[in-house]
Amino acid sequence: MTSSTCLTPQMFAGKSVFVTGGSSGINLAIARSFAEHGAAVAICARDADKLRSAIAELSQAGDGQALGFVADVRNDGAVRAALESAAHQHGPADVVVCGAAGNFMVRAEDLTPNGFRTVVDIDLIGTFNAANGAFEQLRATRGSLLFVSAGQAFVPFSHQAHAGAAKAGVENLMRNLALEWGRYGIRCNSIVPGPIAGTEGVRRLAADVGEEAWADMVPLGRFGTTDEIASMALVLCSPLASFVTGTTLVADGGLALTGSGRFNQALERACS
Repeated sequence: MTSSTCLTPQMFAGKSVFVTGGSSGINLAIARSFAEHGAAVAICARDADKLRSAIAELSQAGDGQALGFVADVRNDGAVRAALESAAHQHGPADVVVCGAAGNFMVRAEDLTPNGFRTVVDIDLIGTFNAANGAFEQLRATRGSLLFVSAGQAFVPFSHQAHAGAAKAGVENLMRNLALEWGRYGIRCNSIVPGPIAGTEGVRRLAADVGEEAWADMVPLGRFGTTDEIASMALVLCSPLASFVTGTTLVADGGLALTGSGRFNQALERACS
C-alpha cells in the first residue's frame, strides 16, 4: 500500500481496533479518529456511565458498531475477556492502544506506598496486561501496539515521582516488546502527549500552577488538542509507519525541550 492510498477517510476500513481507557480524553479521541477512518472500534474503561456515553459518540463517528466493556486494566482476566469478546465480534485486533492511566499530584515525601502502587498498577501493569492479552490476536494480524506515554518518563517533574516511574517502565516495556515481537510482524511504539486542552491530566497538573502559566511553558505557546494526538496515533498505526517500531513520538509543542524547571518552580510557589 502506497502513502497516497493510506491517506484516505477509509484508511482503517476492515481493521479492528481496541483502546484501553477509551471512555474519555486523549484515548477517546484516538478511538473516535480510528472509527472516523473506517475501523471497527472497541474500548474498555472502569466507569460504566462514561463508557455508555463514549460508545454513543463512537457509534455516531463510525459504522455504529462500536463496542464497550467495563474492565479495569489491573485485572488481567477482565482485560482478556474484553479483548476476546471484541475479537469475537470484530475479528482479531489489528491495533491495540494501551492508554489507561492514573495520576495525581503529591510530594514524594507524602506519597504513600499504596498511592505509588496504584499508579504503577494502572499505568505499567495495566499496559502489560493489555499487551500480553492481545499478543495472539496481534500475531495473527501482524498488528500494531501503541502505548500512550508521558514526558514524566524522561524528565523528572515535581510531585510526579509515581507517574514518572510508571511511565518510564512503559517506555522500556514498549522497546522490549518491539525487540521481541518484531519477528511476528508486531510493531510497538509510544506517543508522548504534552499538555492537552480539556483533559483530566491538564486539569490535575494545572490545578495549582494555573492553566495559563502551564501553557506559557510550551514553546508553541498553547495547549495541544486531543485531535492532534489522535492524528499522530493514526500515523503510527498505519502503513505509513510500516517500518517504524520501538520509537517514541513526542507531540508536546516543544515542552520537552525546556525541561521541567519552570513548572517545578511555579508549583513550589503555589504550594508554599
